[in-house]
Amino acid sequence: MELLLENIHEYIGNEVTTTEWVFIDQMQVDIFGKVTRWYNQGHNDPSWAAENSPHGGTLLHGFFTISLITHFLKLGGFYFPDGRNPLNYGMDKVRILRPVLIGEGIKLRDRISLLDVKNKDAGCRLIKTGHQIETDDNAEGPAAYIEYLNLWYPK
Repeated sequence: MELLLENIHEYIGNEVTTTEWVFIDQMQVDIFGKVTRWYNQGHNDPSWAAENSPHGGTLLHGFFTISLITHFLKLGGFYFPDGRNPLNYGMDKVRILRPVLIGEGIKLRDRISLLDVKNKDAGCRLIKTGHQIETDDNAEGPAAYIEYLNLWYPK
């Protein structure tokens, strides 16, 4: 299957890819906390979180999970050879469905579905994808669900 802007409509309603696992560790969570200015004990202090958190350890930021969407799209091959300059257009739905413990590190992957495509001016496509972010910790169900909008320009 070669996804093209030209034929993308054919895939609406289908899961189009599942990405490889991406490893996230405490160091990455700490950097994310510093960069976003949301550096707090529940995410960034393993000793404190082990003793005081109801979850027993530090948690992955929900917004860290969401921020991986564009990486997951590229990792999953959801880029179009007949397109260029994709722009983040927004999100229609975002749900953080459960806490994700970091521990010694956690792996995430994304099941990406094509939800909708709207034709825009000059051959552009507004593409809505559904993202079920899963973890490798045997927890039930996805950790997050996001409906993401991306505007693609033709070459």
